[in-house]
Amino acid sequence: MFAYLKMVSLFVGCCLTTAFYAGAQVPATPHEEGHTFEVQGDHFVLDGKPFRVISGEIHYPRIPQAYWRARLRMAKAMGLNTITTYVFWNEHEPKPGVYDFSGNNDVAEFVREAQQEGLYVILRPGPYVCAEWEWGGYPSWLLKDHSIVVRSSDPKFIGPATQWITRLGQELAPLQIGNGGPIILTQVENEYGSYGKDHAYMEQMRKALVDAGFTKSQLYTADGPEEVPDGSLPELPVGINFGGDGVGSAQNSFATLKKFRPDGLLFNSEYWAGWFDHWGGKHADTSTKDQATNLDWILRQGYSVSIYMFHGGTSFGWMNGANIDGGVYEPDVTSYDYDSVLDESGRPTAKYFAFRDVIAGAAGVTPPPVPEVAATIGVPSVTLAQSASLWKNLPAPIHSEEVLSMEDVDQAYGYILYRTHLKAATGADLVLDQLHSYAQVYLDEKLVGTLDRRLKQDRLSLPATKKNAQLDILVENTGRVNFGRMIGGERAGITKQVTLAGRPLFGWEIFSLRMTAVDNLHYSTKPCDGACFYRGSFELAGVADTFLDTSEFTKGELWLNGQALGRIWNIGPQKTLYAPSPWLRKGRNEIVVFDLQGKMGAVVRGLEKPVLGGGSPELLRVPE
Repeated sequence: MFAYLKMVSLFVGCCLTTAFYAGAQVPATPHEEGHTFEVQGDHFVLDGKPFRVISGEIHYPRIPQAYWRARLRMAKAMGLNTITTYVFWNEHEPKPGVYDFSGNNDVAEFVREAQQEGLYVILRPGPYVCAEWEWGGYPSWLLKDHSIVVRSSDPKFIGPATQWITRLGQELAPLQIGNGGPIILTQVENEYGSYGKDHAYMEQMRKALVDAGFTKSQLYTADGPEEVPDGSLPELPVGINFGGDGVGSAQNSFATLKKFRPDGLLFNSEYWAGWFDHWGGKHADTSTKDQATNLDWILRQGYSVSIYMFHGGTSFGWMNGANIDGGVYEPDVTSYDYDSVLDESGRPTAKYFAFRDVIAGAAGVTPPPVPEVAATIGVPSVTLAQSASLWKNLPAPIHSEEVLSMEDVDQAYGYILYRTHLKAATGADLVLDQLHSYAQVYLDEKLVGTLDRRLKQDRLSLPATKKNAQLDILVENTGRVNFGRMIGGERAGITKQVTLAGRPLFGWEIFSLRMTAVDNLHYSTKPCDGACFYRGSFELAGVADTFLDTSEFTKGELWLNGQALGRIWNIGPQKTLYAPSPWLRKGRNEIVVFDLQGKMGAVVRGLEKPVLGGGSPELLRVPE
């Protein structure tokens, strides 16, 4: 029904300049004076007149701040009138009572820019957000108290969660529509019905938002259609979340909603228009035809919708989450391309033009022209000729009889190294009880094996060794699980104990490796193999987006000009890291790579296209 090439040719040259929503005589852009917004029966009402939300989700930390406005303009040009975003607690409160709303964390500025671009905003403040984000957006310091029960009425959780929502209210409550801002809806918690059915807890979350200044009549909950009874509150409207793949998925989902709320709001609060990727899996390839067909049906019924994701972006640094599926740990890749309508770097796809066509036809929207996007660039080979051994750059250790998790030593992300000396010569099974998530094991500084939570590996046989041999266990937090009942125990590192031949090992030196100051290490040109940092530089006459080819490395992390871009893992599917233009410099640029199994002389190249699966960097390299 929707042929890609036909749609691209139809819309690339389109020069449409006005915005009008058929059947709803309401402002097409948010005004600065106060307005009213509420639910009446099965629809929304703005200033007393029917209003249909046509939204798309964007997450501000997944996009460089300099690009926020460009992404918002792309949303407007597809025919959207609203932007939906989560708020990420762990980004804003990295330590208890220490808040960060600067730079990429300036969520209030993101909301203001949406308003300036003529868009309303739906806010999803959690405090749990899922989002394929590290631990669902919870700050790791919550887990320092081993008795805490998150997503519950446990006072040890409710106290800091309420304090966080109160602080967020200072930033965002003034930007609600009744105060002249663009925020029209605020979600209570997030898909709680897929986790539990503690309505008393949900009432506490609702009250926390109201007490923080969020308008009571503009609150809602969101769940999968079948989970509505467990996750909703009787006094609040509900949205339903479902995917667009499969014929009739929209009809079936709304039919289920009407069983529980026959006269209630008809709002698809997450319309899944893509999917995310796991390490070791395939890149998502979802059906544009099915998604466009279901979207068309939703809009022709007059229902409201929010597309998840309109633009996924990137889980920069260490911020990818993970799933547990059938007992199998599945960490997410850095890219959050999501096979969405805008790709990871903000460029419109065939799906963008298909959805733009649907919105124009089914909702009577005439969007503005699609903005042009600057071309990407290639960067010739950069040899990382300097190195620094991890072993020669260790911080001072923490001494403990038992192993400690990252949270126990006030660490959120990165790596942690456990060291002890074996009292007797032995060759026996070494067991890491509850490894989270990936370990390399060394005897007298020689690598003897790796253990991977993905593969349910928690033990290996140590070779016979001399008395007092040094045992090192280097553990990576590959991403805390962000969905399901497992989240309560998502400490990182070795989270219980280490045994050898069935007996616990004691007397540990623990090195907290936060990986936050890679520029201050002692680099040289001496050869360095194994767990090493590698550094190189390159010159640019001008800047533009590029994609750094990581295919010559094994497993680790890459920094560009001090900015942690994301993870490297040779199991794929992701083989490049998105390097946005605002983080590049005219003149000298510096790359640092940490590789657990590195070798000197590896190179990085900047490609004009990403490799997220199903392709080879060799085919996309620029000439030497």
